[in-house]
Amino acid sequence: MEKIDFIDVKPSAKATISYPSGVEVDLGKELTPTQVKDQPTVTWEADAGSLYTLLLLNPAPPVREELKFKELLHWAVINIPGNKVADGQVLAEYIGSVAQEGLGLLRYVFLVFKQTEKITTDELLPKGIRDLRRVIKTRDYIAKYNLGAPVAGNFFEAQYDDYVPILQAQLK
Repeated sequence: MEKIDFIDVKPSAKATISYPSGVEVDLGKELTPTQVKDQPTVTWEADAGSLYTLLLLNPAPPVREELKFKELLHWAVINIPGNKVADGQVLAEYIGSVAQEGLGLLRYVFLVFKQTEKITTDELLPKGIRDLRRVIKTRDYIAKYNLGAPVAGNFFEAQYDDYVPILQAQLK
């Protein structure tokens, strides 16, 4: 993976991410918001008896000073048994790419963490709570849930397309 500026250690393995549109995430490949609008299937080399956390983030590059918010949480699932994401506890419902017009390519990063124990929380950020997702920092999540270094990850880049206004209207 490329230089990561919002966590200390790069993932040690590659996660496999497939979207219902037929596209797959492949270490920086450009995908469109239309292609990634629906929740993907995510798998990784997992220990069957362990629990995992999956995060999808849009960390704006540090050189993008014009961006007010540096991170946006797009998806968070905890207590995933093995790599069965559907059986985990959703903290933040999936949101696809909302790349703003004129900003060019933005990164969308999947990170998988092996939990040391089951996480107990009642948190839930529904799709429409976009402003709350902007105040969440990756490092804070890692510390809060004692996640350590990511065991798997992958990322894609996306820029504005005609689906973005539709998604933005759904989030308001």
